[in-house]
Amino acid sequence: MRLAVTGREGQVAASLVEAARGRDGVEVVTVGRPALDLARPDTVLAALEAARPDIVVSAAAYTAVDQAEDEKDLAFAVNATGAGKVAEAAARLGVSVIHLSTDYVFDGTKDGAYVETDPTAPLGVYGASKLAGEEAVAAANPRHLILRTAWVYSPFGKNFVKTMLRLASDRDEISVVADQWGNPTSALDIADAILRAGARLQADRNFAAFGVYHLAGEGETNWSGFARHILDASRAFGGPHAKVRDIATADYPTKARRPANSRLSSAKFAGVFGWQAPHWRASVEVVIGHLPIGMAWIPAE
Repeated sequence: MRLAVTGREGQVAASLVEAARGRDGVEVVTVGRPALDLARPDTVLAALEAARPDIVVSAAAYTAVDQAEDEKDLAFAVNATGAGKVAEAAARLGVSVIHLSTDYVFDGTKDGAYVETDPTAPLGVYGASKLAGEEAVAAANPRHLILRTAWVYSPFGKNFVKTMLRLASDRDEISVVADQWGNPTSALDIADAILRAGARLQADRNFAAFGVYHLAGEGETNWSGFARHILDASRAFGGPHAKVRDIATADYPTKARRPANSRLSSAKFAGVFGWQAPHWRASVEVVIGHLPIGMAWIPAE
């Protein structure tokens, strides 16, 4: 099974490369700029055709949530038009597309975890652009899996785990929002799930359960609870530690509004593909275990 993954530097792309190393018969090819540039739709087909994929994983995206409020056209060009072009290219190549989306398609007002059939209502440009991308992907390629995930972290790139560890290296206390809830999700787990889903698509040529799925870590917490566990795990590995102080969203204003509830139910994915993420606490410890011990291991990216 040969997967072509859009984006070279992203957390999911890097995690897929790592996950494929120990698996016979699995090859991951990352395709990114300048060969494939989602802001330049004319580059997409040729780049993916050259990768000769069995499945396309559409992971590249514009992810600057606050900056998107000022760069709406670029966010939609990448996350909507570009994503649609990736799915269209996969269809022209006769292969399925697995597209990564986000909890930000919801407004966060539901009590309890969101399921795939809940109404979408993004609060900002980023969420709206990703929702438009879902619609473009579905319209371009009937053989699509759209995986909505949330609070993604990994040993790679910029993410909340690495930010907390870096901050803990030079301060005794970190203020973290305590009134937004969700499911921290390791990109290593997302990669494992994608490989499971991809294998199913390859093995079952009559697979008919295409559509939207939620894929997030098991268990829920708020950002401050997430931070506390990160720093406790870091201390256990000999890394930096700091006290976490709870604050409200109103105490940490941002340009883009965030959903207060980002909890996602992944029951549909588990039922169809027989795969369930580990508890987020265990996955945090795995990710921190991938990082070198001591403060030199947290670069200021």
